[in-house]
Amino acid sequence: MIYPDFLNDNATIGICAPSAGVGHKLESFDASLRELRKQGWKVWETEHVRVDSLRGGNAKERANELMSLFALDSIDAVFAAAGGDFLSDILPYIDWQLLAENPKWLMGASDPTGILYPVTTMCDIATLYGSNGGSFDTTVLRNNDSLVSAPDEISDTSTNGRDGTSPVMPQYLRNVLRFLKGDLPVQKTSPAYLGADIFQLEDGPLAFSTPTVYQASHESLNVQGRCIGGCIDVLKDLIGTCFDYTSDFIRRYQNDGFIWYFDNFALSSAVLYRTLLQMRYAGWITPETTNAVLIGRTLFENIEADMTYDDAVRTALPDIPVIWNMDIGHTVPHFTMINGAMLNVKWDGSSAQLSFELT
Repeated sequence: MIYPDFLNDNATIGICAPSAGVGHKLESFDASLRELRKQGWKVWETEHVRVDSLRGGNAKERANELMSLFALDSIDAVFAAAGGDFLSDILPYIDWQLLAENPKWLMGASDPTGILYPVTTMCDIATLYGSNGGSFDTTVLRNNDSLVSAPDEISDTSTNGRDGTSPVMPQYLRNVLRFLKGDLPVQKTSPAYLGADIFQLEDGPLAFSTPTVYQASHESLNVQGRCIGGCIDVLKDLIGTCFDYTSDFIRRYQNDGFIWYFDNFALSSAVLYRTLLQMRYAGWITPETTNAVLIGRTLFENIEADMTYDDAVRTALPDIPVIWNMDIGHTVPHFTMINGAMLNVKWDGSSAQLSFELT
């Protein structure tokens, strides 16, 4: 597994729009870039980042802009600007050899799974899942008693909130910055999370006030395996395509075993069940190669066919250790995951801790 160089104090981050542009949320996006610059990093944007389009512009142009960032020696890491729905448009235009010959940290969340996953499974380069370039806007967070449920969720930043209050950076975002610098923190179950759709929140205070409760197939677990996964809404569309190099990836690292993680944005309970079955039938998830499966909280739940999400997971994965409703994916706080790295998971029946090794 190839692990790209981490970011030093003078690094330059290249941001492109392989999925949607950020033209509809420029104020928030600029606030996010300010947080990245506070780390001493420079930011370089490609042409289509700021378009107001669900496709971020023409597919071939978006692919070319992503590849240009890998080709430039002055760019140290590449971030997707945002999520979306149409990243798969660009896959036929990607020069995979170019990416393989110029390994850099590629980071994204949600729809950018469509490029992160093949970069890791096809090119054998580790990638970061959990945040996009526009994920660091702390000006929408309020420094008040309802914001968080634990003191370590708050860090001091400058007072430049849009309403005059002090913005804060929650621990999960500080962890992202640590990952980018090569300091791999141990990530632990949050005490509480935001029980609301973060996409619809405007200026109201964000409150991590919904108690976090994981579910699991086992009372305790202590497992290790090579980490791989992403947004399952996107992964399901890659199964069996010419961009599906999962079988090759599994053959390369079969001696390590695998820990799969899935961020479920909006799959209904029945579709999640069928997708997990499809992954089993395709040889992605098998009892022989899979040491554990980790599934995040579903942002938009939809119970279908009298099947709950618990039923879907337990029925699809009866013979594989699984933990679900985890701090993974579209709800916050969420973990940062390293595709391709060795992942250690410890579960004691009430909380979990995740740690990565770059081996």
